[in-house]
Amino acid sequence: MGETNRVTVGIVGASGYGGVQLVRLISEHPLLELAYLGGESTAGQSFSDIYPHLGHAVNLTVEAIDLEAIAARCQVVFLSLPNGLAYKMAPTLLEKGCKVLDLSADYRFFDLKTYMGWYGGDRTDKDVAETAVYGLPELYRDRIAEAQLVGCPGCYPTASLLGLSPLLKQGLIVPETAIIDAKSGTSGGGRQAKVGMLLAEADSSFTAYNVGGRHRHTPEIEQICSDLAGHEILVQFTPHLVPMVRGILATIYATLRDPGLVREDLLTIYSAFYRNCPWVRILPSGTYPQTKWAAGTNLCYIGLEVDPRTDRVIVMSAIDNLMKGQAGQAIQCLNIMMGWDETLGLPKLTFYP
Repeated sequence: MGETNRVTVGIVGASGYGGVQLVRLISEHPLLELAYLGGESTAGQSFSDIYPHLGHAVNLTVEAIDLEAIAARCQVVFLSLPNGLAYKMAPTLLEKGCKVLDLSADYRFFDLKTYMGWYGGDRTDKDVAETAVYGLPELYRDRIAEAQLVGCPGCYPTASLLGLSPLLKQGLIVPETAIIDAKSGTSGGGRQAKVGMLLAEADSSFTAYNVGGRHRHTPEIEQICSDLAGHEILVQFTPHLVPMVRGILATIYATLRDPGLVREDLLTIYSAFYRNCPWVRILPSGTYPQTKWAAGTNLCYIGLEVDPRTDRVIVMSAIDNLMKGQAGQAIQCLNIMMGWDETLGLPKLTFYP
């Protein structure tokens, strides 16, 4: 397909970690053309000054955010911004005919009261928010295909929900017993300087944070779990920081309703549940996922175990937090919105070791 037939794309918030993943993916995508990079603190800078290693591939300057200019040049806009900014931009862009994919939390919630309770802000875009689709393709592919506005999931919820979904959808566990113990690399905290992310602070250390349902991803996970289970449920979720750059490993524990189920039964159930999902890999019996396998790819690796002594299922789910947990998944959603193969332009193989 020639250059003139490509779909023009803009990124607002292009200089953050989510933005730079999108730049790389769009630059290598056969049907997309990068037409606009926007930012506030980096406006006026050449993108190659911010990321010199991409200078040979991206010859664009970061521009001040001008919604009129964006809509005039872009058919699709990715909003890769801190929470609380996208909802001030998305309605205008949608009105002007753009497809919008938001990587923040602004359009992830079915109920804006939940969003405001956790993130604050005065939302006046209720009508627009009601049109948003939660961008987890493995669960909501048909809705994403029809959407103009997609709220892309957080990285922890992606790893957690892909691990939990078959159990909840099939009623295989006592939902209230679900515990998610998840670990993330430091890139999940973004590119802004934070003391806890300094090499001297994070290296050779390992810590939990926002314990006891205090993490903002908790209500997002609970919302989708409740949707799958058919009734409201609470989930115990504890995030941890691991001294590595990329990756999330979520280990999920839950009590089985039928203690007679064995590992092979669950492998069959999971393989069937994800049979049409090219980005989810169910690992063979006795193999457990490693974050390194997913690094740089849009894949989610899932391993399963049953402990007959405790009647619990143990699910291990590994993703790259910046890819399947952020930018890769956003491109996957766009592929579906455009009616393309959802694997188009996305890396399938990691660099190893």
